[in-house]
Amino acid sequence: MSISQTNSNTLFARAQQSIPGGVNSPVRAFKSVGGSPIFIKEAKGAYLYDADGNKYIDYINSWGPMILGHAYEPVVNAICDRAKLSTSYGAPTELEIEMAELICSMAPGVDMVRMVSSGTEACMSAVRLARGYTGRNKIIKFEGCYHGHADAFLVKAGSGLATFNIQTVPGVPASVSDDTLTAPYNDLEAIETLVRNNKDQVAAIIIEPVAGNMGCIPPSKGFLEGLRSVCDREGIVFIFDEVMTGFRLAAGGAQELLGIRADLVTYGKVIGGGLPVGAFGGRREIMQHIAPLGNVYQAGTLSGNPIAMIAGYTMLKTLKDDPSIYTKLTDTTQKLHQELDKVFAPSGIPYVINRVGSMISLHFSSKPVTNFADAASADNTLFNKFFHAMLQAGIYLPPSAYETWFISTAVSEADVQATLQAAAAFVKQYQA
Repeated sequence: MSISQTNSNTLFARAQQSIPGGVNSPVRAFKSVGGSPIFIKEAKGAYLYDADGNKYIDYINSWGPMILGHAYEPVVNAICDRAKLSTSYGAPTELEIEMAELICSMAPGVDMVRMVSSGTEACMSAVRLARGYTGRNKIIKFEGCYHGHADAFLVKAGSGLATFNIQTVPGVPASVSDDTLTAPYNDLEAIETLVRNNKDQVAAIIIEPVAGNMGCIPPSKGFLEGLRSVCDREGIVFIFDEVMTGFRLAAGGAQELLGIRADLVTYGKVIGGGLPVGAFGGRREIMQHIAPLGNVYQAGTLSGNPIAMIAGYTMLKTLKDDPSIYTKLTDTTQKLHQELDKVFAPSGIPYVINRVGSMISLHFSSKPVTNFADAASADNTLFNKFFHAMLQAGIYLPPSAYETWFISTAVSEADVQATLQAAAAFVKQYQA
């Protein structure tokens, strides 16, 4: 199978004249994997359709939120109906209350929630709140975890920065990055050292409870429990960045699945059914420090936008009311994992598959991948070849070895089999 990219190539050349790099988010440029990006025209269910009319099985799903597949009809209908009443008010609505109540009813330990417009904004606001609540300035994050592009987070941030091998980010003052301490993911001893060396200075520890920005990397046994203990002992706010995992891994997100309670939780595009939206929430004691109740200021004209709220409410209500959705997601992803094992195990190609729920990634590595250093030492040149082989077979994977795949309920048994056939063809070509 050979896929023509004539129209996509034309669009990319045109885009580069008016958009930096031709894309509005760097990883989309295919710079890491080589070649030119595919320009999408529409999507439905498990499939993307590009500007050249090619069809792809989608394992990105808008980087996570399309849990129920693209153009899920109840969400689309709800958006259309609500848009007729106006697309924005800049004033309170009952729908915002219903959305907040729904999130609080689903997410463990979330007593109050504040809507924002992106995952970046949610994480930035949560850290500001933690600093205001504790009166401390420093934060701890983990190498390879990405919490958006706010200045404080662009230190060893994995994902897009790792994809482009950006070590330092111009425009981020040293005075900002000096307050961001980093540790390897899954390394509790490193956290103990940082906390000990910065006694009573750390406001927050922020983490992706299941990492998705260095490929999918699960927390090791006892790691999150250990972090929770450190935070309790030292008066540090524990923040779960659930922009990827929230409402995807379980109705209550990673907190429910892993049985660990965070103090604050951040959400992103998932709670808007793919629309631009975010939120942060947590313990009432902390959330009451946000203006207008407290003095930690945060605001946004489009926060609680009615179109985003109705899309998110419709999808989250579906997820809450039908637990079988998570069974299907896990079963499909587990089947993909098991069958990929059968393809690669006899091939002689060093590989590691990491999976949690409906998040999965393939690393071409001869050792376990448990942190960013492991992910970076994998054969990412081979991943690039794999990516293009799969793309030519009509399988759309994240265009970076540092990104997790996301599975939707729309992925069928036939889609899984087509994916496995493409992977087997790649192995055969590699061995030739």
